[in-house]
Amino acid sequence: MLDTMTMTKAGAGLFGALLIYLLTNWAAETIFEGPGSKHDKKKEAQAYTIETEGEEVAEAEVEEIDLGVLLAEADIAKGEKVFKKCAACHKITDGDNGTGPHLFGIVGRDVSAVAGYGYSGKLKAVASVWDAETLNAFLEAPKKYAPGTKMAFNGLPKIADRVNLIAYLDSLDN
Repeated sequence: MLDTMTMTKAGAGLFGALLIYLLTNWAAETIFEGPGSKHDKKKEAQAYTIETEGEEVAEAEVEEIDLGVLLAEADIAKGEKVFKKCAACHKITDGDNGTGPHLFGIVGRDVSAVAGYGYSGKLKAVASVWDAETLNAFLEAPKKYAPGTKMAFNGLPKIADRVNLIAYLDSLDN
């Protein structure tokens, strides 16, 4: 059986080793990561740029998207596949709400038109009608489009997925 003095020495040794480990880890992060690390809140300017021959650095151009043309070329079958991401929360049967409101007849519908569903005030503040442009912007990043919305979905980053989904949803009430 161990006496109290031996247990105290063993505990002190363990805690001493932990303290040395933590201090060494802190010192290594400070030395090797330096300014501009993930822990540093300031953004450092780039010191220099290496230019290569024959290549020009082009500024990112914002391309105008004609949503009408894209919708005319949309694939409803692909939109139905994209809808599977939505099906966990939304139903496509008229009047059948899930976690989210039903999406039957959504294209052209007023934003807060589904009876029996409690919309967030944040969504009502940014849009009034679910037209193709509004749906496209919302589906790209719901929390960015309507900060504070109850919709937890991160969005659809690909324009083709959004357009196909909008075409599919629009085809439901035809």
